[in-house]
Amino acid sequence: MAKASGRGTWVIVLSFIVAFLLAIYPLPPTMLWARPEWVTLVLIYWVIALPQRIGILVSFGVGLILDLLEGAVLGQNALSLTVVAYLSLVLYQRLRQFNVWQQAGVVFIMVGINELVGQWVHNITGTGARSLFFLLPALLSALLWPAILTLLRHLRRQYGVT
Repeated sequence: MAKASGRGTWVIVLSFIVAFLLAIYPLPPTMLWARPEWVTLVLIYWVIALPQRIGILVSFGVGLILDLLEGAVLGQNALSLTVVAYLSLVLYQRLRQFNVWQQAGVVFIMVGINELVGQWVHNITGTGARSLFFLLPALLSALLWPAILTLLRHLRRQYGVT
C-alpha cells in the first residue's frame, strides 16, 4: 500500500524542475515585471490534486529552493509559498468544484497574496516597488491557469500519479 501512494513522484519533481527553470529563465529587463509565477502555479495544482502528498512542508522546501535559485532573501519565497499552500489546502475541495475560470479567479487572488508577501519582504529590506506593477504576474498567472491545469492534469492521469 505504501508503494501505491508514492506513484509518480518523478512526475511531480519533474514538473517543479521545469517550473524552476521557467522561473529563472533570463528575460529582457522590460519583461521581468511580466514573468508568470510558474512555481506557484505548479504548487497550487499539486496541492489541489494531491493534498495528501503535497502540502505545507513541501511548499516550504520548494520555496527555499526558489530562494536559492533567485538569490532572494532566504525564506521570502518559502514564506509566501507556504501561505499559498495553506490557502490551497483549506480551499481544495471547493476549488475542485469550480469551473476553470472560477479557479483562475481564485488563483489570481492566491498568486496576488504570494506577490504581496514577497513585496512586504522587499519593503522591509528597502527594495520594494513603488507601483502596483508587482501584481502583474498574478494576472498573467491566472490567465495561464487553464493551460497549466490541463497540462498537469493530463500528465497526472497519463502516468497514474497518486
